[in-house]
Amino acid sequence: MRISTTIFLTDETISPTLLARELEQRGFAGLYLPEHTHIPVERTSPYPAGGELPPEYGRTLDPFVALGQAAAVTTGLGLGTGITLVAQHDPIDLAKQIATLDHLSGGRFTLGVGFGWNVEEAADHGVDWRTRRELGRDRMALMRALWSPEPTAYEGDFGSVRASYAYPKPVQKPRGPVVGPRTLIGGAAGPKLFSHISEYADGWLPIGGRGLTESMPVLRSAWAEAGRDPEALQVVPYAVLPSSGKLAHYADLGIEEVVLQLPPAGEAEVLRVLDDYAKYV
Repeated sequence: MRISTTIFLTDETISPTLLARELEQRGFAGLYLPEHTHIPVERTSPYPAGGELPPEYGRTLDPFVALGQAAAVTTGLGLGTGITLVAQHDPIDLAKQIATLDHLSGGRFTLGVGFGWNVEEAADHGVDWRTRRELGRDRMALMRALWSPEPTAYEGDFGSVRASYAYPKPVQKPRGPVVGPRTLIGGAAGPKLFSHISEYADGWLPIGGRGLTESMPVLRSAWAEAGRDPEALQVVPYAVLPSSGKLAHYADLGIEEVVLQLPPAGEAEVLRVLDDYAKYV
């Protein structure tokens, strides 16, 4: 099982370059970074985990800039977003950012896609909360057109692009309906999410990994109904606080990668936790 990590990197934490080097030297498989452009002070959206929103949410580094730094100082470390709020981006610009990072890293990028929880943050980006999932789906389709091997036009409900020359291309070749880098969708289990995963992704990025025994057969059924290869489905539990028993359970479910949560802290504390996690690598 591959052991990756995630962390809220901020202006107050360990740096991307130091963390990336330490992860690669210690044998960890990857580094995934979250995204929030800003956190409006006046907010009615509840923090999904309950209680007060931790301060690191309003201090996160841009994941693509930080992952670019991580790519430059490593050779094999996987690089991912957990997650990219696709609906909050211009899809033509985002397609270029993603393809560039994947190209410069030699195909090491994983695009984690999510739909968000912060209504006010999304509203400042002009996103109608009720249609954010369909907007995200539409923007993913537009990006797939730009990543296609030949110039491909796209006309959707929320946007369009002419057939265009758009290079670099993501390193991974098209596979079934999926074009672009390895793509995982985050979110709570349910028919709508599983429909999105089966339509345009390589798999699921479930936060915490709870309830997978019950959820995975449902996802596999939706995946099969969409005509996808059963062996191709990837499920990657995300932001996990590990134990030997938990990881063994994931292995029994056929899971091949788990993303462990690191604290949003300085060098000393993060490296101490990496030392604690080393027994799982």
